[in-house]
Amino acid sequence: MKPTIAIIEGGYSHEKVISLKSAATVFENIDLAKYIPIKVRIDEEGWVAFINENKIPINRDDFSVTVNNKKIKFDFAFIVIHGTPGEDGKLQAYFDMIGLPYSTCNHLAATLTFNKYVCNQFLKSLGITVANAILVRKNEIVEPENILKTVGLPCFVKPADGGSSFGVSKVKEGDELLAAIQKAQEHGTEVLVEAFMEGREFTNGVYLSENGIKVLPITEIITQNEFFDFEAKYLGESQEITPAAINAEMTNRIKQITQEVYQILGLKGICRVDYILVGQEPHVIEVNTVPGLSAQSLIPQMAAYEGIPLKELFSEVITVATKK
Repeated sequence: MKPTIAIIEGGYSHEKVISLKSAATVFENIDLAKYIPIKVRIDEEGWVAFINENKIPINRDDFSVTVNNKKIKFDFAFIVIHGTPGEDGKLQAYFDMIGLPYSTCNHLAATLTFNKYVCNQFLKSLGITVANAILVRKNEIVEPENILKTVGLPCFVKPADGGSSFGVSKVKEGDELLAAIQKAQEHGTEVLVEAFMEGREFTNGVYLSENGIKVLPITEIITQNEFFDFEAKYLGESQEITPAAINAEMTNRIKQITQEVYQILGLKGICRVDYILVGQEPHVIEVNTVPGLSAQSLIPQMAAYEGIPLKELFSEVITVATKK
């Protein structure tokens, strides 16, 4: 009998809208000859599975559903929730407890990477070049002068535990800092104030294949906006060039860093590492363990250039994650 795959969408953050698009891509590209896909939505309204156009409540004791007095148990969870609880380790810990294999890294790696500041400081301690930054915690007294002494102007202010560029601001003047921090706090529990780096922006996808770590082509991101914001990411206000127009030496260097980051953090599944290239030095900006998979997202573009059909990519993720 074919394994039943839960494609898990939704979440409790503003990134839910992106999650629904990503989940649609996964659902449309699951190999129906191998698997039975069922969409599962987790959000403020509850946990439900969509079966025959009906919403069926999930039994959280064992992550099952009952249809016509018949219990359906899932064989695998394909997590496509950006933000909490799919990208911060909560779902991973739950699935570990009930023994259900899933598509991403484990809860420890997810928790570490979800906080941009903590992740980058960890990588920095192991020799990976990252942006200079300061962390501002909730209810902490903010002293703009001290922050700006460290990061300078302009700088970026963003939720340390958020994504999809929600709550991100580019601060050009000192008197804009407090408002930017307050904006970021609406989207996360901690705020990252990061030094602005003048350079080119790149991103690099990676996943664990049956033959080991597979690093995808590098994409350069060119936007006319102040930065790669929500509009640039999802509304077409950017150029995304795959493969990036850089020489072989720099290509190999960035790919090597991506592979090192994947190994150091103990990642699994499909991930993406974002960079700013300052001069000839790539700086890691953040690590995404549940990157966007919608038609507008970067991973599908990289896979397409590499000649990897999404159906094949998603099947391999499932195969590797369920291998004993």
